[in-house]
Formats: sequence, structure tokens, C-alpha cells
Amino acid sequence: MPRASEIKKNSAVEYQGSVYFVKDIERSVPQGRAGGSLYRMRMYDVVTGHKIDETFKDTDVLNLADLVRRPATFSYSDGEEYVFMDSEDFSQYSLNREAIADELLFISEDTQGVMVILVDESPVALALPPTVELDIEDTDPSVKGGSATARTKPARMATGLVVQVPEHISTGDRIRINVEERKFLSRV
Repeated sequence: MPRASEIKKNSAVEYQGSVYFVKDIERSVPQGRAGGSLYRMRMYDVVTGHKIDETFKDTDVLNLADLVRRPATFSYSDGEEYVFMDSEDFSQYSLNREAIADELLFISEDTQGVMVILVDESPVALALPPTVELDIEDTDPSVKGGSATARTKPARMATGLVVQVPEHISTGDRIRINVEERKFLSRV
């Protein structure tokens, strides 16, 4: 069982009877204390998405949760349920739209590298790759002679995601997007 100082971002820990993802860690060393750093962790419940902020001493011991990550591809949606198919054994995982609303903005039929996260063999969340490729559904017309690094304009993807893109990008272009920062990286 690791101490709080050994926990990394995107780890899963058991805390107060629930399983949480650690999304952000801030380390502080208060003045006047004998030794010890404090670790403030922003954690999200893997089932409900409820956010909590907790502070731990560097010597506090936490339990890592038993999570299984399975590679999957988006299969289809059935009302409020989204079905993903395991890329290895072809089993299907059903996730509620509400639980994965943010991730759905980055998923199209051909998105690669998606992982379904299982707790006790039940799907609870999705893990996305660091970058995804999406097609631009709508943006202002491209500007002739527009520089690749100059001004930007909003572009809406087929998934509903809106990102800022350089002026020379036009409707129908396929672009690469950084998932964590929700930023344009390059044209594909």
C-alpha cells in the first residue's frame, strides 16, 4: 500500500468506501512544521463523478483500487446508453450518457485508443488517448494567406466539441486535438 507521497495523477484509490480517480495533486511544505509535506488531491468518484478535495500527510497510507482497463471501440448508442466493444474478446460494455458526457465529445466511430475502466467487472468510466483525430463539421471560411500561427477561430466537430483553430483551417478538414487541454495540435 503506497503512501500519499507515492500516489501519481490518474491513479485510482479506495477512500471512504468508494473508488476515486486522482485528477490533480498539489504538494505543499508548510513553514514551521517538523518535516512532512502535505498533498492536496482532487479526486472524482469513478461511479458518480462526484468531486472531492482531500489533504493527506506524506506518510498517510492509501489503498490503490483494483481497476481493469480494457481496450475498446465505440459500437453504437441506444437512447441514453452507449455501447463499447472490447477490442480483444469482443464483449460489450454499456455506459450511461451522463457518466461519460465529457468523453463523448472526443469519440467518433473511428477513434482509436479508448479504454473502458472496470471496477469489479462492471464498466464505470472511459479513459481517452492523449490525442484524438476529428473532422471539422463547421467553421468560418478559411482566410487566404492566413498564417498557421496567427489568429484563431472556433471550429465545431461532428461530436459537438468546439476548439479554436488557425484561420487557414476549413470545414471538412481532419485535425488532431490534445484531449486534456482541448486544444488544436495539427491538421491530419
